[in-house]
Amino acid sequence: MNAVELAITILSLAIWVILLGLRGQFWRADQREEVQVTDISVWPSVCAVVPARNEADLLPVTLRSLFMQDYPGSLTVLLIDDHSTDGTAKVAESVAQALDKRWQLNILSGEPLPTGWTGKLWAMEQGISYAQKLTPPPEYFLLTDADIEHDASNLRKLISKAEKENLDLVSLMVLLRCKSFWEQLLIPAFVFFFQKLYPFRWVNDPLNSTAAAAGGCILITREALTRIGGFQEVRQALIDDCALAEAVKSTKGYKQDGKGGIWLGLSRLTHSLRPYPSLSSIWDMVARTAFTQLNYSPWLLLGTLIGMTLIYLVPPVGVILGGLTGNWLIMSLSLAIWLLMAIAYLPTLRLYGCSPLLAFCLPAIALLYTLMTLDSAWRHWQKRGGAWKGRVYPG
Repeated sequence: MNAVELAITILSLAIWVILLGLRGQFWRADQREEVQVTDISVWPSVCAVVPARNEADLLPVTLRSLFMQDYPGSLTVLLIDDHSTDGTAKVAESVAQALDKRWQLNILSGEPLPTGWTGKLWAMEQGISYAQKLTPPPEYFLLTDADIEHDASNLRKLISKAEKENLDLVSLMVLLRCKSFWEQLLIPAFVFFFQKLYPFRWVNDPLNSTAAAAGGCILITREALTRIGGFQEVRQALIDDCALAEAVKSTKGYKQDGKGGIWLGLSRLTHSLRPYPSLSSIWDMVARTAFTQLNYSPWLLLGTLIGMTLIYLVPPVGVILGGLTGNWLIMSLSLAIWLLMAIAYLPTLRLYGCSPLLAFCLPAIALLYTLMTLDSAWRHWQKRGGAWKGRVYPG
């Protein structure tokens, strides 16, 4: 039995050595939005596309942040009211009028959701179709959620990044809300796991096939969106942001001259106001798409459960069992792995201003996320699919 325990512990250690050394240094959380704003002679026109479904409470802050951008070029805001019942459209109009920006705002009433589309993507498809008919059509689209409060310089930085580096798509993982106990415990880990799944350095490397984006803030050229066939290509994707990035970064998506690309980074200045005050609210957020990320595969689910156990649960179990049985080798190795895990988590905790002591809670946090993933699969098998804003999308 000791030999088996030792072998499992050594395997866990080997996995962590590989993750820290060969997984695109995801744990450093160093792909940031810091951009030296380029002096552009002619700033390109931008249309911000905002799908909104029952967002009246947040729009006075988030929509205002779009109108207050210090962007030197042309910026129009297109809000698609996706069958809201809380007066979302009226609130949006009042925000624009209060800032004397009514001329900058267009409001579309969403059409009924057709078969084969998710609500958010259908709303954005309608917005893009409308914007394409503007004279002249915008050169860039800023795809942003209605819960995002943008820093005043955000658009200028995104455009500078895209223009300077000739990028097709620039996306920010905005700072998620992290105020309640459950948010501080679980939200930074969500970002940590996302970076591990999609190492940002790999995403930003044009020679690496890894592609990802964060749907709360995506800047994309009209040319690239047209080239990939618009949102038709990803219309059934619940994880629409990563699907869009993959379409852009694929061979089909790149410009023929080899230029263009995508970039994904972290932000401390632009953030989400979406609250997750309870465990159940975060649980539902994760369970909505976790099994989708595994392509609804029972085998990938099994592999995930085994992987999460080896990576995050073996170390604390080894410390406990090693201490109880007097096996100091297993206890020492397990403690070393736990320390490596905590060190890897620290940069993300610093990004969110959370206590470094939470780094040692990562095994317990990982256990909760594993249970959320299991629940996601269970919901799929029960035909409950991904529920969001009163809609349920079958898997």
